[in-house]
Amino acid sequence: MDATIVPKIQKHYPVLLKEIISVISPRHGGTFIDCTFGQGGYSKKILDFENTKVIALDRDKESEKIANQLKQNFEDRFIFKNIKFSQLNNLKLKNENIKGVIFDLGYSYTQIKDPQKGLSFDSDGNLNMQLGLNSYSAQDAINKLEEKELEKIFKFFGDENEAKYIARNIIKERSKNIIDTKVLVEIIDKSKKRKNFKVHNATKVFQALRIFVNKEISELIFGLINAAKVLKKGGVLGVVTFHSLEDKIVKYFFKSLSENKSISRYSPVAKQAETLFNLIQKKPITPSDEEVSENPPSRSAKFRYVIKKSDFYNFDTDIEEQFRNYMEIENYGDKL
Repeated sequence: MDATIVPKIQKHYPVLLKEIISVISPRHGGTFIDCTFGQGGYSKKILDFENTKVIALDRDKESEKIANQLKQNFEDRFIFKNIKFSQLNNLKLKNENIKGVIFDLGYSYTQIKDPQKGLSFDSDGNLNMQLGLNSYSAQDAINKLEEKELEKIFKFFGDENEAKYIARNIIKERSKNIIDTKVLVEIIDKSKKRKNFKVHNATKVFQALRIFVNKEISELIFGLINAAKVLKKGGVLGVVTFHSLEDKIVKYFFKSLSENKSISRYSPVAKQAETLFNLIQKKPITPSDEEVSENPPSRSAKFRYVIKKSDFYNFDTDIEEQFRNYMEIENYGDKL
């Protein structure tokens, strides 16, 4: 789901719901963690099965309203926590049989249409983009960060080819005026040498700002690490992504912990370390034509999953090192 595409549909659709339910198999019971509760689509479906329990998380305080309604129907089987999913390790799960941890990295129709969040380039007013539990907004970033910092955000988080010119023109404009959503869109339009008539000119920059403001790279990395720790043997870790950078991180994490590292034939024979996951299929699951027809924003969704092979908590992963350059860009926000 592109960061600024506002669908014409008037309700939220839980993406790849049938496929995810098939993979996590809640009919067998157990506790499931819905790391991105949102409108509650996955949680509600899991709770339809007896002997299941759902622990739902969401950084967006607004999600608590829907969670409270669900709690009324499933008082003993549903828990909601208003925390970031990177804080999974803070949950008290010692006695829980965690059979599945699910992430949906998209965002809901209601979030996109909320003018206070300022996620869409169709919004008027302040550049917010805070999804909850944030330290700064897109307004802060645009009006306070240095030109080179803005350029890197647009380039690495949005894959924006005109990042240099957009950043330069932002610096020029903000010396005269505070930049809001409307002004930023105008700056991007003027900076783009090549117009794309299929995708709005501001799409990539708005995606980049949302990733930066919500520290979505480090959130995902630490969320994956902590999810892998809390899962029980045979449990499923599944992630729905909507853009290439998210998918790249998930793909690397799953693959690197599902394969033994190659050993040089000139090295002494060494015992291979046990792998953490069983990677059932290398290619992601994507929405059917029928789902895309019903819910067009789902077209960019990719679902990847792995199954935990044994009950061990400590494992080595180099995912932080692999994506450190992105995390360092996120750290520009520490001075805001």
